[in-house]
Amino acid sequence: MSMPFYVSPEQAMKDKADYARKNIARGRDGVVIQYVDGILFVAPNPSRALHKISEIYDRIAFAAVGRYNEYEILRKAGVRYADMTGYQYDRQDVTARGLANWYAQTLGTIFTDSPKPFEVEIVVAEVAESSADDQIYRITFDGSVNDEHGFVALGGRAERIGTVLKEHYTDGLSLPAALATAITGLSAGANGDRPEINASQLEVAVLDRSRVHRTFRRITGARLESLLAEGAPVAPADAEQEAGGDSGTGQDDQPGQADGGSAS
Repeated sequence: MSMPFYVSPEQAMKDKADYARKNIARGRDGVVIQYVDGILFVAPNPSRALHKISEIYDRIAFAAVGRYNEYEILRKAGVRYADMTGYQYDRQDVTARGLANWYAQTLGTIFTDSPKPFEVEIVVAEVAESSADDQIYRITFDGSVNDEHGFVALGGRAERIGTVLKEHYTDGLSLPAALATAITGLSAGANGDRPEINASQLEVAVLDRSRVHRTFRRITGARLESLLAEGAPVAPADAEQEAGGDSGTGQDDQPGQADGGSAS
C-alpha cells in the first residue's frame, strides 16, 4: 500500500502564490490614479466586449487584471453584494471598504481551500465629495488588502510601474495630466519611452465626483483621443520648434514636422 504524498502547509501556500503570480504577470497591467475631479482607471485593452473596468455601485468602481472569467465572477458577485446591502440597509451603507473586506474574505477562502487559487488582482475604489476622502483598495489573489493613496498599479509589473508613477504623480492633477501619468507608468517596461498608443488600445473610465448619483462613466472615442492629445509629452513639439528656427530651408523643416507627427 503506497503512502500518501505529504506537502507541508508552507510549501503548499508558496506553490499556490508562485502559480498565481506567474499567471497574473502574463497579462497586461492597469493603473488607478486620483485626479482633481475624481478617480481615473486606465488599462491596455483592445477588446470592446471584455471589460477590465466596471461600475459596482453609485460611487464605486472595480478594476482587475488576470484571468478574465475569474475576475468576472468576482465582479458579478460584488454587484450582487452591493445591491443586497443597499436594499436591506441603506445606499450609504455600501462602501468600498466593506466591499474590499468582502472580496478579501472571498479570495482568502479560495486561496486556502481550493487546489487552484484565483489568478486575479483587483482594485475597488470609491469617490467622495473631496479627494481627501476618496478610497482605493488593492486586493491580491490571497486576500491581502492594501489601502492605497493617490495611485495604485496592478499586475505583474506593479512594482516597476508604481516606481514610475511615484516620480510623476502630484496632487490635484487634471484629467489629461493624470491620463498621461498613467500611460507613462504603463510604458515603464519600454525603457521609459512612451510607445505609440491610440484610443482603440485603451480602456479608460472615471469616477467623476461632480456627477450626481451614479458617478461612473467610460471615456471613449473622440473624447479619449482629445485627452491623449492634451496629455502628450511636449519634448517633440520643442524639437520641432528648434528645427524650424535653425534654418529656413524646407530640408530642415521636414524632420521637425516628422517629429511633431509622431507625438500625436
